[in-house]
Amino acid sequence: MGRFFAIIIDGLGIGAQEDADQYGDENANTLAGVCRVTDCKLPNFEALGLGNIEPLQSVNRVNNPLASYGKMREVSAGKDSTTGHWELAGLQLETPFPTYPKGFPETLLKKYCEGTGVQAVLCNKPYSGTDVIRDYGREHISTGRPIVYTSADSVFQVACHVDVTPLEKLYEWCAYAREQILVGDHTVGRVIARPFHGKPGSFERLSDHRKDFSLVPPTPNLLTLLQDEGVKTYSVGKIADLFAGAGFTQYRKTNSNAEGISQLLSLMSANIDNSFVFVNLIDTDQLYGHRQDPGGFAEALQEIDRALPAILGKLNENDYLVITADHGNDPTDNSTDHTREFVPLLALQAGKSSANFLGIRETFSDLSATVLDAFEIENPLAGTSFLSEI
Repeated sequence: MGRFFAIIIDGLGIGAQEDADQYGDENANTLAGVCRVTDCKLPNFEALGLGNIEPLQSVNRVNNPLASYGKMREVSAGKDSTTGHWELAGLQLETPFPTYPKGFPETLLKKYCEGTGVQAVLCNKPYSGTDVIRDYGREHISTGRPIVYTSADSVFQVACHVDVTPLEKLYEWCAYAREQILVGDHTVGRVIARPFHGKPGSFERLSDHRKDFSLVPPTPNLLTLLQDEGVKTYSVGKIADLFAGAGFTQYRKTNSNAEGISQLLSLMSANIDNSFVFVNLIDTDQLYGHRQDPGGFAEALQEIDRALPAILGKLNENDYLVITADHGNDPTDNSTDHTREFVPLLALQAGKSSANFLGIRETFSDLSATVLDAFEIENPLAGTSFLSEI
């Protein structure tokens, strides 16, 4: 077996699922909304067959797509990044990770303060990461109190100025929260250390020093099964963070889609046989979906579209490439939250000229089943392979 590349475009939904009303997302359609509002042109995605999945205002259907196409349904409870990626790796969750739209309980924060030795915390509500340091950074500097906030995801985030709280101390506080506080009913998907620097009015997050304290996923999963059979596994972007770093031969962190694409192309050029490369391109979600910016979302998609010829050009004969997503994040709705949507599915085998309609897959876990099938590894997980249909 040669190589298998899976690219996850974060937040790229393609229409509300049947159960979307349970999440308040019954009218969501990330991709259709972006195409409608911005007239986003994606010629290389169009050639692959993106417009064949469902009608899109600015991406046409083509008669002979280069890739097989369809969409996938999420069956796990929830619509966060950890849940979506875990299901892609063959793990399905019956109970969603807890979220805190009204902030964390005072009893929980009291234990956190007692354990870390801080007097109190600031904020304690859902907040944008850039806005929260703008609005609470000055008070944090004057009091030394950490800024604790959350989002629509299941996350406990702690922001501190590096001149007030050294990085290692911030990491200790987050590790304590992960191991001692956020357990049981409060087992969130991720605890995230968010250091920043600068002066009031010009604070900047130090993304290179962000650190995620994630739950270790159950085993077996796609990554552990691949490693057990000698397949080399690579993470590009935030993938490794979502799996607590477990199951990867190597991981490469990135600060942007441009870096993610560059790292992917670098790995492709290395020609590492018997390898699986798991890529997350985050800008669509982090920078634009959560901030209700369809124009920025469209530009991020166009950046990926421009890179597709280079990506396709580095595929060796019989390599596999799948492009999909982990959830929706519709920038044209009335919420900054993720959305419960189907995700697009584009799949191809290099050197194979035919393409097929893959239908609506019953679970994101069909991806993991397909990867295992490609490496001729028995699948003990959820999902059905679509390898023979590509």
